[in-house]
Amino acid sequence: MPYSDQRAPRVLIVVPTRELVIQVEDEIRKLTTYMNVRHAGVYGGTNINTQKKLVYEGMDILVATPGRLLDLTLTGVLSIKSVQKFVIDEVDEMFNLGFRPQVMSIMEILPEKRQNIMFSATLTREVETVINTFFNHPEQVVIAPHGTPLDQIVQQAYDVPNFYTKVNLIKHLLATDSSMEKVLVFTGSKRLADRLAEELTGYLDIKPGVLHSNKSQNNRFETLKKFENGKLKILITTDIMARGLDISDVSHVINFSLPTLPEDYIHRIGRTGRADKEGVAISFINEIEKESQGDIEQLMKKPIPMLPFPVEVAISTITTEEEKPTALYDKPYLVNPSRKKNTGAFHEKSAKNQQVNSGGAGRKEKKRKAAIRKRM
Repeated sequence: MPYSDQRAPRVLIVVPTRELVIQVEDEIRKLTTYMNVRHAGVYGGTNINTQKKLVYEGMDILVATPGRLLDLTLTGVLSIKSVQKFVIDEVDEMFNLGFRPQVMSIMEILPEKRQNIMFSATLTREVETVINTFFNHPEQVVIAPHGTPLDQIVQQAYDVPNFYTKVNLIKHLLATDSSMEKVLVFTGSKRLADRLAEELTGYLDIKPGVLHSNKSQNNRFETLKKFENGKLKILITTDIMARGLDISDVSHVINFSLPTLPEDYIHRIGRTGRADKEGVAISFINEIEKESQGDIEQLMKKPIPMLPFPVEVAISTITTEEEKPTALYDKPYLVNPSRKKNTGAFHEKSAKNQQVNSGGAGRKEKKRKAAIRKRM
């Protein structure tokens, strides 16, 4: 990239999460150590005035989340009219319904003449259709076949009926498997992540970290840093951590609950087995998640090996509110006798209002014939 003293960025990189902004900018810093290249990262959840000053000073490469990028652009402090290369990381996530309107708004502001570069470990047909619609003759470069997990990841799964049995199983694995040195646990919701953390806190002196979008910005960065440095053995999170983050030496990924989208499974287990190291991905599968298991296996074109459930692990009969069957009630057709009967107006209806609408001649004839048939 040739030197330029212009304020507007020439390379724009958009990513779905704040954590990815930090990671990508760190990599840019390493790659440009001996280059005269200015770069910056902006994201939501922090003071926008500080970031206004940052972008006003000018940069060559800007890394941003879509929402904060639009905020800065619409205030007029940031211009993206000079962008020559537009990079979308985790493009399948960025073109999902949640991010798509923001990305489309960004593309409307960008200059028409630019190079578009997109990256993702997976690509759904819907997103591929969107790409073909909005980009001119895109070329696809495939490093690994779609849906192919890394060979160095050992996949395993257990049939586990409910939440508390899953808790019992994860406790058993932590107590008996000494190779579980750095464990990343994925749950299906923020509430489930918090609940699991409560169950594991104090067990074997474990204090798990929790990371999801309800946590403050400082808390998220601090938790991630502790997990990266090995100060946290277990990190419980949602799919916010499945996208692109490069955390070294994750020994195990545990799918406490399977993701709804099979592509997310590939992203999740890809957090282990990195840098040519071996990793283990373990999934806890209940009856409802069997359909998701089938979709995942169809995507990978191979089954997930099932292990026998350990006999020493107690199977809990306690269910959470979400797991309890929903009661079905009959519609209350009978009138509640306690309700006061509506007596209507105080005066009697006039004769004309007491007449019953019997319809036209055709309807009257049908009624007459029906009455005759009934008598027969």
